[in-house]
Amino acid sequence: MLTTKLSAAIAVSSSSSSTLFLNPHNRFNFPKRIPALANPSLCNSLRPIVEWSFSKRRMDASASSRVVSPRASAEQLKDPDQLIDSVETFIFDCDGVIWKGDKLIDGVPETLDMLRSKGKRLVFVTNNSTKSRKQYGKKFETLGLSVSEEEIFASSFAAAAYLKSIDFPKDKKVYVVGEDGILKELELAGIQYLGGPEDGEKKIELKPGFMMEHDENVGAVVVGFDRYFNYYKIQYATLCIRENPGCLFIATNRDAVTHLTDAQEWAGGGSMVGAVRGSTQREPLVVGKPSTFMMDYLANKFGISKSQICMVGDRLDTDILFGQNGGCKTLLVLSGVTSLSMLQNPDNTIQPDFYTSKISDFLSLKTAANHHHHRRFAFNWLLTAPSQSAPPCPPTENSDLSLPYQGADVTPCQ
Repeated sequence: MLTTKLSAAIAVSSSSSSTLFLNPHNRFNFPKRIPALANPSLCNSLRPIVEWSFSKRRMDASASSRVVSPRASAEQLKDPDQLIDSVETFIFDCDGVIWKGDKLIDGVPETLDMLRSKGKRLVFVTNNSTKSRKQYGKKFETLGLSVSEEEIFASSFAAAAYLKSIDFPKDKKVYVVGEDGILKELELAGIQYLGGPEDGEKKIELKPGFMMEHDENVGAVVVGFDRYFNYYKIQYATLCIRENPGCLFIATNRDAVTHLTDAQEWAGGGSMVGAVRGSTQREPLVVGKPSTFMMDYLANKFGISKSQICMVGDRLDTDILFGQNGGCKTLLVLSGVTSLSMLQNPDNTIQPDFYTSKISDFLSLKTAANHHHHRRFAFNWLLTAPSQSAPPCPPTENSDLSLPYQGADVTPCQ
């Protein structure tokens, strides 16, 4: 039997909000609330305490808020080798990092190939729930990238994985406000569902005395990005959450915008989540970034130490915060939604460890470093062996350039 008790107290002005996230310190059993993504310094505006149970498993919402402590300003990436050598795994966001819409960002294939050649594990994590992992694998393939399904973690998969982790009852169903990706992942997980794209065609005939019916066996509502969003879905989700005892409200993400095309930004999944939140007055449990659910999942799956991970993304409030919540190194790329002026805005409290223009800077900065390396060598040669007709071949990148080069017995480069 699902049971729910919700109590809330407004502590400060209603202009600030808060979000339920999974507690990284207790795996998947306890949610943790952190401040609003748009301004993490706004805390304690809403202090909900949510309790529910499945079979004999209980999940309690913490009333404490995560306070983002001040961080040093981000450092521009100048030595990619130092960062590459310091970690074992790179986690990449997709939209705005690997591609924009259906267009691959320049230099991505070469950069990924270089990292793989160095023995680095690559993982791709996206908040976009419109596709399943298998469907994302096909998109990577279409763009000419060789990425296995096991390397892909979409928020659609995270929603299904979360429900499995809490032993979601077999006799309960999930109502989906979202697209095909969520449906496919729920099906693979053996979870009953209804809704999705097919409800995009349904309309409500408002006439005197009309009352909309809903399935009382719905035990969770999952809301993701939905291009077929309509009033029918809002009302159905609202009825399930408000009237079905213990019904969970799960969001794949609260992203404000997304990249449907490379020409402009489009309203993101947060707009659909916001509509349901507004009608239910309930805070969603977020399983996508910046929740650490996916971070915990892949760290356990691959046996990765989080200190050996670098999170690469284009969003401060999801990607970078996701990495910081997980205790990872973070690299912001300016090829997506975040500009340099946004990063350096005094009101921005989320600072990555490093920032750069795009991930192909791993290659261009490396090339520039090699050129500088050769110039230093040539300068040292001029100081130490001016009588030679031509300089010898430059040493390797690991050579100690602080030592004077004695090149008398070395064959010059031709």
